[in-house]
Amino acid sequence: MSSVLYKNIGKQPVWADSGHGVWLEDREGRRYLDTCGGVAVSSLGHRHPRIAEALERHSRDLSWVHAGSFTTSPAEGLAELLVGQSGGLSHAQFLSGGSEAMELAMKIAYQYHCERGESDRQVFIARRQSFHGSSLSTLAISGNSQRRSVFEPLLSPAEFVSPCYAYRDQAEGETEADYAQRLADELDARIRQTGPGRVAAFVMETVVGSTNGAVPPVTGYLAKIAEVCRRHGVLLILDEVMAGMGRTGHHYAYLEDGVVPDIVAVGKGLAAGYQPISAVLVSASVHDALGNGSGVLQNGQTHVNHPLACAIALEVQRTIVDEDLLPQVRARGEQLRKGLLERFADHPHVGDVRGRGLFTGVEFVQDRESRAPLLGGATLVGRMKKEGLDRGLLLYPGHGTVDGVAGNHVLFAPPFVVTESDIDAMVERFGEVVEACL
Repeated sequence: MSSVLYKNIGKQPVWADSGHGVWLEDREGRRYLDTCGGVAVSSLGHRHPRIAEALERHSRDLSWVHAGSFTTSPAEGLAELLVGQSGGLSHAQFLSGGSEAMELAMKIAYQYHCERGESDRQVFIARRQSFHGSSLSTLAISGNSQRRSVFEPLLSPAEFVSPCYAYRDQAEGETEADYAQRLADELDARIRQTGPGRVAAFVMETVVGSTNGAVPPVTGYLAKIAEVCRRHGVLLILDEVMAGMGRTGHHYAYLEDGVVPDIVAVGKGLAAGYQPISAVLVSASVHDALGNGSGVLQNGQTHVNHPLACAIALEVQRTIVDEDLLPQVRARGEQLRKGLLERFADHPHVGDVRGRGLFTGVEFVQDRESRAPLLGGATLVGRMKKEGLDRGLLLYPGHGTVDGVAGNHVLFAPPFVVTESDIDAMVERFGEVVEACL
């Protein structure tokens, strides 16, 4: 009898024993091809020799120091690298996970307004069909009804607007520019309705992750949203915990959209799973407001700027640059989406294949013409996951894709070191899974 508290109470998951590259092996010796990097975490795969060596080397240095009293070379070096790649942000702080990073992003946004004498800016606006973390404050701004569920009575009020979900919501005959403008106008109206002097920040995933499967913004959307935020003095917070750190083929997903946010949160792939670490990066204007005000960041957590975690994250990010992996991410992502489109060209229940880089979603439908959501729900998710494991394929399926209740999708986010033959195998095995389950 296990003493571990599992997500599915009393149901023990597969017992992982080892891994190499894009493959996992359980304690019985069965091997699994990882299509999702766990949950878009394992960007360099398992047993990368450079990262293994760095772990051994840096573990001989500092185990831990208090960030309120000390800084370290790994923290300084990682911050310098991430800021340099950000396109215009100025400072970074490191935490342990995505929820912590998003929580700090919210705290910084509110403190920024307080330092400037606008303490009434307490409202956060987010988008429906999004997810920003598991803490109560980040659940409050998550438009994911499944994750909110039993905790709904505990969540602080937040405002929500429509997602940028072109497959479902872009009207027939509506251009991308017109669709983007319609969504920007909706945000503008919501800010005005709430009261421009009451809104602290607008929060969004640059490319939506697990909630509805790698949904990217249409061209021009992010720029229009940023302009609305600037007009009303509202900070733009981008959640790139899943989409950032090279996942879309760029160091930050927003760089493809030509916009730099006021605050961005990154995590998951930051240290490729070799250490638990996340980060919050802020603009110079946000940093200066805090510095010229109280001069104190009102936040403290045990593992802020953890030296070993920062050292490994720095080695991971340098490896991505040194091995020139971002062009590989873009090329293999194009191969994956092309392969999926060809494999399911005539499949009546595969409605959409979308994404950026090695961040791809497949959405299922009742039929292609109506795009009515598939009604498989959690049952189908369970069947697909089990069928995949039986065929040696690790999948990340989801349900509630359309509105939190209806619809199903599968999210692909394999390690950046995936090969052409690995991608072909993923498409082939996934095709078998879909045929078996649908």
